[in-house]
Amino acid sequence: MKTRITELLGIQHPIIQGGMHFVGFAELAAAVSNAGGLGIVTGLTQRTPELLAKEIRRCREMTDEPFGVNLTFLPAVTSPDYPGYVRAIVEGGVKVVETAGNNPQQVLPFLHAAGIKVIHKCTSVRHALKAQSIGCDAVSVDGFECGGHPGEDDIPNFILLPRAADELDIPFVASGGMADGRSLVAALALGADGVNMGTRFIATKEAPVHENVKKAIVAASELDTRLVMRPLRNTERVLRNAAADRLLEKERRLGAALTFEDVREEVAGVYPKIMQEGTMDAGVWSCGMVAGLIDDIPTVKELVDRIMAEAEEIIRGRLAGFVG
Repeated sequence: MKTRITELLGIQHPIIQGGMHFVGFAELAAAVSNAGGLGIVTGLTQRTPELLAKEIRRCREMTDEPFGVNLTFLPAVTSPDYPGYVRAIVEGGVKVVETAGNNPQQVLPFLHAAGIKVIHKCTSVRHALKAQSIGCDAVSVDGFECGGHPGEDDIPNFILLPRAADELDIPFVASGGMADGRSLVAALALGADGVNMGTRFIATKEAPVHENVKKAIVAASELDTRLVMRPLRNTERVLRNAAADRLLEKERRLGAALTFEDVREEVAGVYPKIMQEGTMDAGVWSCGMVAGLIDDIPTVKELVDRIMAEAEEIIRGRLAGFVG
């Protein structure tokens, strides 16, 4: 299947594995790239630029296909060594970077000078237009359904994607609610050039996370996510657990007086305990509504092949039949 995104990134299938904290290691990124999609190593999961350089080399040993690195720009008292991370990406020969969080304008000249394509994650059309205006090569448009941070506009993809298609000139992929061939065909029909999947790729054999995490996603329905940190305007969609219930109770009790310090216990530094140790109530963790569409734990190749076969059958069979 050829789209503007497969052409831009030099990949076989219009499927990207989004950057995910303590999930996007070399094993998963390489598996996605070997299956014909674009795998992504999560930059800031590696605590230093030197560790990221090592993870890039590790991924390179597992795949000859293109893969990317996610670089999230966070507001922080002590900022990560972003110049060091950019240097590790450039020197590692990575050709695609997924940026997220704050405006990536400061690093674009360095990435573009190295021939790197930049995809910026956006939760609104206005942010996507800004990304286009500063020179991003593509954007990932994240609907309200997505796991992680869906922004503050609450616009689902059925509206957000066609709005993006109306306004953007650069290619874009749909993120949030993407799980199967139906998702891919729907995204293409709404104007996207492919899909970005996060939660669906956690529930795969190669995802280097604890089996408890994968089982929790399979067991969850579309009703089992919660929005936390809304009063702080840092909304995050997470899977419901004891920590999420505890955090929401604090939000109700403290109201407008809530500060980040009040919720630090539930959100700060919890990912290693959850993703690696499988301590499921250690804190809150990002998960999309799409968990309701996930009921197995296939290999990455089985998943990607199944998505592409299903998409082709829908396009050639069901949809073609309507206009035949």
